[in-house]
Amino acid sequence: MLTVHKMHFSIFLLFWGWVLSTECRVHRQGKEIHEVYKKGSRPQRQRREAHGEAHKQGSPILKRSPDITKSPLTKSEQLLRIDDHDFSMRPGFGGPAIPVGVDVQVESLDSISEVDMDFTMTLYLRHYWKDERLSFPSTNNQSMTFDGRLVKKIWVPDMFFVHSKRSFIHDTTTDNVMLRVQPDGKVLYSLRVTVTAMCNMDFSRFPLDTQTCSLEIESYAYTEDDLMLYWKNGNDSLKTDERISLSQFLIQEFHTTTKLAFYSSTGWYNRLYINFTLRRHIFFFLLQTYFPATLMVMLSWVSFWIDRRAVPARVPLGITTVLTMSTIITGVNASMPRVSYIKAVDIYLWVSFVFVFLSVLEYAAVNYLTTVQERKERKLRDKLPCACSLPQPRPMMMDGSYNDGDVNELGHYVSENGDKQDRMMVQLALGSERGSGRRKNQRYVSMRIDTHAIDKYSRIIFPGAYILFNLIYWSIFS
Repeated sequence: MLTVHKMHFSIFLLFWGWVLSTECRVHRQGKEIHEVYKKGSRPQRQRREAHGEAHKQGSPILKRSPDITKSPLTKSEQLLRIDDHDFSMRPGFGGPAIPVGVDVQVESLDSISEVDMDFTMTLYLRHYWKDERLSFPSTNNQSMTFDGRLVKKIWVPDMFFVHSKRSFIHDTTTDNVMLRVQPDGKVLYSLRVTVTAMCNMDFSRFPLDTQTCSLEIESYAYTEDDLMLYWKNGNDSLKTDERISLSQFLIQEFHTTTKLAFYSSTGWYNRLYINFTLRRHIFFFLLQTYFPATLMVMLSWVSFWIDRRAVPARVPLGITTVLTMSTIITGVNASMPRVSYIKAVDIYLWVSFVFVFLSVLEYAAVNYLTTVQERKERKLRDKLPCACSLPQPRPMMMDGSYNDGDVNELGHYVSENGDKQDRMMVQLALGSERGSGRRKNQRYVSMRIDTHAIDKYSRIIFPGAYILFNLIYWSIFS
């Protein structure tokens, strides 16, 4: 039994010694491999580090200036020394006027209103000036850009739009204001504005007119002795988007001018003008106004070819054309300001209205003369000694069935070449005795009234006069 225990103990010692020797061997081999790796990789690591340093120093893309916003000692107010100066006064206060350059980029011309006599424009307004109080040290001469929060802490030009009705600075998603400061104190101040301003329009040639509007920019507080306002690059200071278009107008020209404005209580101010010329498209008004008016006038001429005894046909036609012309005139004036002078479209519409109205009066004259003729004929018939041989007059037929070719037995009717002329020849033998024992004398009274000729002449006079009017009208206003 003792022998067996000794034997197991010897085996245990041998196994433990083998494990220890194996661990020592593995540890020694790993250490040797690590030393070899370190000796072999050190040159490569040194080469990679050297290459990385050289790449960072030589690449302009990876080269970055230190982020000064992470330093609590270099805040923008401290860098620009805003707290060290009084920015409620203009730069160089007490000295010569500070020059402020302006340039404008027109983004859109939104609308033109004839009724309100104004226009709405969206633009980028940029100011350029130099304020040495904002100069700061810089090794790379790079400018600093800020948003609208810093604008409230420094001096900026107090520009406003003369004759403006409404204006606002866009604020989506933040205030559309930008401030850029150069190390030497040069400042660029830009903002995006929409303004509705007054435009004095002359409608004497409407709708064949050309309008010139202007947007005026001026300093509110500083006269020309304190602030000299000018276009930075002359006429090139005004840029426009090529896609700007209006439905009723063709934009012909944009240009800039500079003038002085005087106020009796404050003095002289520099004022900048953005002028643009608009020419109205005529095609819309041709379709909506001129063509319908012309057609109504031509429709009124149809009554000249309708029998004068067809009262139910001619009267409604004349009244309809008159009412239609009144509707056209009312519709045109509803979309226009109530000016005290005559517009070109008023001349055309009212002359057309007069032609339509005269066609109604023409039928009234024809009808009246026909009635007078029948009344005289009846009186003459009553005075005849014997009226048994004379036919009774035919009344005017309301259904228009009367034919001008009917024979009037009262006289001699002649129809020449189918013209249907209405000629009433009355030859009356009137016997009268001038005293007792005197012989009867006969007098022949001849009476002739051609009422149909009025319609015949109107067929030529009315169209000819209207064509002449159109030639004169379009030669003057086009």
